[in-house]
Amino acid sequence: MYRTGLVPAFIAVVMLAGCAVPSVATTTPVVPSPTVTANPLPPPQGTPVINVTTVVENLEVPWAIEFAPDGRIFVTERPGAIRIIKDNKLQPEPWLTLDVARTGEGGLLGLALDPAFAQNHFVYVYHTYRAADGQLQNRLVRLRENTATGKGTVDRVLLDGIRGAGNHDAGRLKFGPDGKLYVTTGDAAIPDLAQDTQSLNGKILRLNTDGTIPGDNPFPGSPVYSYGHRNPEGLAWQPGTNRLYATEHGSSAHDEVNYIEPGRNYGWPVITGDATREGMVTPVLQSGNSTWAPAGATFIRGGPWEGSLLFTGLRGVSLYRIVPDKANPYGVLSFEPLFTRTFGRLRDVAQSPDGTVYLLTSNRDGRGVPAAGDDRLLKLTIQ
Repeated sequence: MYRTGLVPAFIAVVMLAGCAVPSVATTTPVVPSPTVTANPLPPPQGTPVINVTTVVENLEVPWAIEFAPDGRIFVTERPGAIRIIKDNKLQPEPWLTLDVARTGEGGLLGLALDPAFAQNHFVYVYHTYRAADGQLQNRLVRLRENTATGKGTVDRVLLDGIRGAGNHDAGRLKFGPDGKLYVTTGDAAIPDLAQDTQSLNGKILRLNTDGTIPGDNPFPGSPVYSYGHRNPEGLAWQPGTNRLYATEHGSSAHDEVNYIEPGRNYGWPVITGDATREGMVTPVLQSGNSTWAPAGATFIRGGPWEGSLLFTGLRGVSLYRIVPDKANPYGVLSFEPLFTRTFGRLRDVAQSPDGTVYLLTSNRDGRGVPAAGDDRLLKLTIQ
């Protein structure tokens, strides 16, 4: 049973009664894969000049980037610290340090600032912890900035009881154009949980900012927005269409970019790659026999890359750029890897309000080869 509610974290977490997700039989037809696969796609035309500079270094396994209205950059570090970068300088003291279980892929993961942050000062994070029975769990927590001190405090636990594991904890948080908070969860290395609509694992969830469940969610009384996911770590909405795209780690390659629609089943573990099955959605793009290990994603506004979808690759040690076809949500016009083996593992990519693109490296996560100064926040100037 999962838990969602408005109870302060230091007191208790309310178990929400009657919110189990009903099993749903679907007769949705198979959505075909695109007619082109990842490797044969042409690169985009007119590749611009890209200058990359290091903004800050010596971060400790950073995971997510967010931007405050006053120009500050918030960064989570997996051991539990939320760091602030102000005027291109890393502030010496964390904004807040949380007690997390940094085990395998777990720890302090996703981060999102409330769309009304300037007024309510709310910050949302997703982290792994060890429960009283010793089991790993994940939860969504709302924090609040104390405007007098400029530091964060715990406000409320909004969602709890998401099974954790050494692998496949997911954890991406993003606010959609609809003002709702979207949360990705992994299958906790138990693949069948992704198909179990009464489990929160292997899902994309959708919540109100107070942790309650939107009335127009596809499964009444449930935060589940889509299911059949293995380990989705990137979310991005296409400008102009508000279509949601998600990146997802495949099993032994077959990584995916998916077009997400409410209530749909994305197949894991029944199908992978471009396999098909009645009622299950196949990817917009998949990596075939190569491995991207895709993580953070963002659509680009303005400049030479207008309308491109960028996503980072961990195992692929690249930044990937695709140009989706606005006329067809399953169409991809072009694809290219960038900076392959230049900066190592890349965890997140985000565009600031002023149009600057930032990257986070992840070379100190136990699977990379750290260089002096890792991990880093990088800034891309695209001309």
